[in-house]
Amino acid sequence: MSRFALPDLGEGLQEAEIVSWHVAQGDHVVVDQPLLAVETEKAVVEIPSPQAGHIARLLAKVGERVKVGAALLEFEEGPHAEAGTVMGQLAEPAPAAAPPAAAAAAPAPGAIRATPAVRARARELGVDLARVTQTGPGNTVTMADVQATAAGAVAGQAAAPLRGARRTMAANMTRAWREVVHATLQDAADIEAWAPSEDLTGRLVRAMIAGCRAEPALNASYDAASMSLRENPTIDLGLAIDSPDGLFVPVLRDAAREAPQGWRRQIDAFKRGVRERSLAPADLRGATITLSNFGSIAGRHASLIVMPPQVAILGVGRVVALPVRGADSSVALHRALPLSLTFDHRAVTGGTAGRFLRAVIADLESAF
Repeated sequence: MSRFALPDLGEGLQEAEIVSWHVAQGDHVVVDQPLLAVETEKAVVEIPSPQAGHIARLLAKVGERVKVGAALLEFEEGPHAEAGTVMGQLAEPAPAAAPPAAAAAAPAPGAIRATPAVRARARELGVDLARVTQTGPGNTVTMADVQATAAGAVAGQAAAPLRGARRTMAANMTRAWREVVHATLQDAADIEAWAPSEDLTGRLVRAMIAGCRAEPALNASYDAASMSLRENPTIDLGLAIDSPDGLFVPVLRDAAREAPQGWRRQIDAFKRGVRERSLAPADLRGATITLSNFGSIAGRHASLIVMPPQVAILGVGRVVALPVRGADSSVALHRALPLSLTFDHRAVTGGTAGRFLRAVIADLESAF
């Protein structure tokens, strides 16, 4: 028997959680056919087969966390070994006779059809997919099916352990709260002059760039061990995106070099990636500063959490109406955007944070 181990997934990842198996014992697979889906950090990744052959045994269960290098499955050797990859033996049958793609897609008899994202959500909610009424095409389980089953579950059931994205978020927040000395500065930007069609996220990205240029120390990395601060050469902006599966923070690389149209395309791609759970691990790593627009849901101000080695995160609340005194002493209500800048007080002084926030507000209040 030859064993296939969890490969190095890059980005320094040391383990992954098994989300779903696409094959079963006895199945025949071809090279690059998806074997299983795993979740690392906050991305679901498909693991392809390194060879063709028959599956002798699966060595890991759904929901199990597996270290890089640990065995995932065994391939049969001998008569069942795939001849298509051995010189001098018979090749694969022609696609017309047995299409590999169709074979890979066809589920085993009685198997539950669901995407990795749906399976992950079901585990987080403690929902057994076998109990779910399947309403999707081809009797697939949809996200709505899982949510409906969870809503109708009997109260008082045993607590389910956090998994996947929520498990990662819990671990990261615990570490951040333990390590960072958090402080928060709050203010608001007058956006009464904005056009109704103004791209809020685009304006916020531009304002973040203005703030980082005014005070590069906010776009820095702090090393607690050496008590050193390194200013980053590029602004790699993390964008917090909420989803039913947890909080995702994809990174807008070198934001200052991109035009607003490019920001919008990338942000839309991030939202699709979060919705479909198709973001790569690299998309979620390496942010130098973070933006969180929680006001799109609710809330005016917040004390957010800084994820080290970053030193700052800017939170944006829901638009409110605030009284503004005019030059003739009259008072009018203007639309205002509440801002909450949380920073690591080990690395950033209150004055530095204030100048950053002042630059952000000036940019938001200026003409595009």
